[in-house]
Amino acid sequence: MARGFIRRFFKVFFITLNIFISILFLLAALSPFLNPAQWWFIGFLGLCVPYLIVLLIFSMIFWLIVKPVLVLIPILTLPAGWKQLKVVFAWHPMAGFISAKTDSTIRIVDWNVSSMYGLSKNPDIKKHNRTEIAASILKLQPDIVCLQEFNHSYTQGQHADNIGLFSGQYPYYFFSKDYQKGNGFYASGSIIFSKFPVIDSGKIKYPGKYGESLIYIDVLKEKDTIRIYTTHLQSYEFRGNDYADLEKIKEQDEEALTASKNIFRKMKLAFTRRGVQAAIVRKELDACNISSIMCGDFNDVPNSYTYFHIRHDRQDAFLAKGFGIGRSYISLAPTLRIDYILPDKNFNILQFDMVDEGLSDHLMLVTDVSLKK
Repeated sequence: MARGFIRRFFKVFFITLNIFISILFLLAALSPFLNPAQWWFIGFLGLCVPYLIVLLIFSMIFWLIVKPVLVLIPILTLPAGWKQLKVVFAWHPMAGFISAKTDSTIRIVDWNVSSMYGLSKNPDIKKHNRTEIAASILKLQPDIVCLQEFNHSYTQGQHADNIGLFSGQYPYYFFSKDYQKGNGFYASGSIIFSKFPVIDSGKIKYPGKYGESLIYIDVLKEKDTIRIYTTHLQSYEFRGNDYADLEKIKEQDEEALTASKNIFRKMKLAFTRRGVQAAIVRKELDACNISSIMCGDFNDVPNSYTYFHIRHDRQDAFLAKGFGIGRSYISLAPTLRIDYILPDKNFNILQFDMVDEGLSDHLMLVTDVSLKK
């Protein structure tokens, strides 16, 4: 009798757990349609999608062994989130990347360079990381370079002249200068370098006193005009104490509740602001009437409203030519693909790679594209 009770208990428990996971996945599947500016909680579910997919796959295996009829629960759930499933994984294991390029292709690098200081805490090493970051980019010989969290000084001399690291090979550039101090002493933001002549440029500032911006340049390649966008959307702005709070949560420290509230508040604010920023980006992309490529650090995963709203009907270079989950941010979790290169449908995506130089908390994205004729 006791054995029968235990069996029934675990059956009900696993069915309930499976239904709960399925409901969470179905709610997360709504994230492309619900703007976190109003529905901020959906942002948290978007972060969980890869894990929910894995749990549903495991539940399929489990029910096939234990009670085959109940495999219908995950089997019916997963297709309902097909929109989410197809952006999580890329399926091109043998694609590779060829460093040589032709004149007909356009090579684009996109990278959050983490203030050009690298990951080391050693001040002597940090001085040299800016040149190593530049060298890592230049050896790929890209035509267009989009950098976020870039900084430069117009007054401190050669050791802080970060634009000068690139201007020899890239005579054309546009710098957002979202944050400035001391009349040229320090400026930071997003920047686009180009080997092609720039015939127009623009900046659309996001709301807020310290808001960053969406920038673009129009370049002339032979007879074709192409627009390149880049941006750095609202981050969680985690500082050292926030990462310490995350450790308290993991270890179930007695201060974990307070730590959770601090992290929750910052994440909620970021989800809300990115919802507003995504709408601004979408409006600008819709108004563009020439071939264009959107690059940047969206600070949000492919399962998010931010990604779907900005991407719309654009291609994703990683999904087109990459493989795996495509983690582009190396801290916090193994599933954070938050950096993107999104050409419109006027381009062929020829190849794609993610390069880990150990110089930033983000991986460098590089892709070759060509205009369809």
